[in-house]
Amino acid sequence: MTIVLTKPPRNWDPVVKLTHWSIVLAVLANGVVTEGGSWPHIWVGFALAGMLALRLLWGLVGPREARFSAFPPSLRRALAHIREIKAGKVHDQPSHNPLGALMVYAIWGTLGIIIASGIAMAGLPPKAMTHERHAVEQAAPHGEDERDGEENPLGETHEAAVNLLYVLIVLHLGGVIFETRRSGQGLVLAMLPGRR
Repeated sequence: MTIVLTKPPRNWDPVVKLTHWSIVLAVLANGVVTEGGSWPHIWVGFALAGMLALRLLWGLVGPREARFSAFPPSLRRALAHIREIKAGKVHDQPSHNPLGALMVYAIWGTLGIIIASGIAMAGLPPKAMTHERHAVEQAAPHGEDERDGEENPLGETHEAAVNLLYVLIVLHLGGVIFETRRSGQGLVLAMLPGRR
């Protein structure tokens, strides 16, 4: 195994950590705690949208390692990274490795679909707060059209994207564990809040 390390193990900046763990908590809350279509579910969704927006903005104005330019999505680089893994080569990455970069963009894109379809169903906050909307949601199961009981395409899109997100999360966790063992760097520890 060839190991080429040029820097000590990285540590993510506070905004990356804040958005990462806030998104994790929001996904957990809406996946496990809240009921789909309920007020808490909708408001957690709005918080999730805010955190994703902050992370995307940070990708434009944050430190070099947090910017999109540090981990552009590239299938060519991802395939080269797979070849390096097969050859036993380990290179220090200033940000996400090429496979990790593809995963990040896949997760962000999936979250974008979840958020957009959720807002399309619930409306923006003023609309989402109306009592009439609440009464309609309580009368019809989540994801079904209130008028005729048929499946709502937005609800189906939302549900499919959520299921895809769960698959991506499992793959992401597997990738982090694999890369931590392969590189010897504490990738999970570097993301923990409070570590510098």
